[in-house]
Amino acid sequence: MIKDNQTAFNRLHIVADGFFVLLSYGLAYLLRFVWLNIEKAGNYTVEAYARFLFAVLPVYLVIYWFCGLYAPKRGRGMQWELWLVLKANIISGAGFIVLLFLFKMDISRAFLAIFYGTNVVLESLFRFMVRKLLEHFRRKGKNLKHVLIVGYSRAAEAYVDRILANPQWGYYIHGILDDTMVVGTRYKKVSVLGTMGELSTFLKEHDYDEIAITLAIEEYEKLEKLVTECEYSGVHTKFIPDYNHIVPTVPYIEDLEGLPVINIRKVPLSNMVNRAVKRTVDIVGAFFALLLFSVPMLIVAILIKLTSKGPVIFSQVRVGLHNKEFKMYKFRSMVVQEASKEASAWTTKNDARVTGIGKIIRKTSVDELPQLINVLKGDMSLVGPRPERPKFVEKFKEEVPRYMIKHQVRPGITGWAQVNGYRGDTSIRKRIEHDVHYIENWTLGLDIKILFLTIFKGFINKNAY
Repeated sequence: MIKDNQTAFNRLHIVADGFFVLLSYGLAYLLRFVWLNIEKAGNYTVEAYARFLFAVLPVYLVIYWFCGLYAPKRGRGMQWELWLVLKANIISGAGFIVLLFLFKMDISRAFLAIFYGTNVVLESLFRFMVRKLLEHFRRKGKNLKHVLIVGYSRAAEAYVDRILANPQWGYYIHGILDDTMVVGTRYKKVSVLGTMGELSTFLKEHDYDEIAITLAIEEYEKLEKLVTECEYSGVHTKFIPDYNHIVPTVPYIEDLEGLPVINIRKVPLSNMVNRAVKRTVDIVGAFFALLLFSVPMLIVAILIKLTSKGPVIFSQVRVGLHNKEFKMYKFRSMVVQEASKEASAWTTKNDARVTGIGKIIRKTSVDELPQLINVLKGDMSLVGPRPERPKFVEKFKEEVPRYMIKHQVRPGITGWAQVNGYRGDTSIRKRIEHDVHYIENWTLGLDIKILFLTIFKGFINKNAY
């Protein structure tokens, strides 16, 4: 039933997308050449623009399909879909321009801009309204995907947590089959209905849309038999591994002549080209940043020297790439103290060791600017996980899962955890989660995004004392 609904839904989307391309095209023509009457259409009449539309329309729809706009939306957020709309329109717009070149047509640039902007807005509004309509129906118990879970484990609990937290996805969990839990045992709203040996019976008696296999890792010998039973019944089957704390969210799988090999950790920066690109950006960015901030840095240096005794620049040993130690530079923000006292703990609220000017430069992150020198030296990157002192590395690697993964890349002046609010005296586990996400999903675009977020919201640190 769900599959039939999805097919009809996709056809509706294709028809609607075609309509919105036509509507946007017409509105762009009317706005540019009729209503505003700013510019003449030149040698091209309404008929000429209309004929060209027959080439534009199929190009747009094909690119929409390739960009995944007609893929199932369950489990995907609205932001994800809006990004796909924007990406598809960028690619389609580029294809539009190529067609103009091939047909040697001189079409108004303002017309193209209006068409592009109108189409993005209309497509986005349409999809937003469709989502809201589907959410309404799903709250009424319609258009639901009926799911049976097989195997009680951490993966099963995580799966249930996400489904119950996102009712707009439209999943309804009937229950769990498990050999270790007593029938009637409940996790939140979901009950254990029977054993895994009863799977065939449940499949015959009920019309499930999906089976989610969430075996505990010690029960994986049962997996092949369960998959065979599900496939025999023709029901769609998903496998949710109980080792998601080990394998990344998007695992890197190699094909060795038909043998799938899962890499435990995908690190894009292990690629030589990616490393070279990131290092080039670091050198150029750090050089220009030093030029840009040279005057503010000089003023800060003078203020530090005038208001407290001691050196302007403070260096501290941190752990970086491949667990190698290096000296990280900062503007001194605390009174000079013995090394043993300085390394004993993090700075806390109302810490008496912090100087007057130190409070300001720590709060605004200006004390981090000398690390641009670390970037030029190759100890650090503009963007990456924040480095920690050796003492705390030894402590956290025993207490925090996956902590040492952060040392597979160069540490950064700013990072994904920092722009998401995990700076200073905040959760180490949350910081590591964000650091690992960054390491596994690195792109140059993500670095640029983090730098922009740092500029707009990352300098003021409410957790810096």
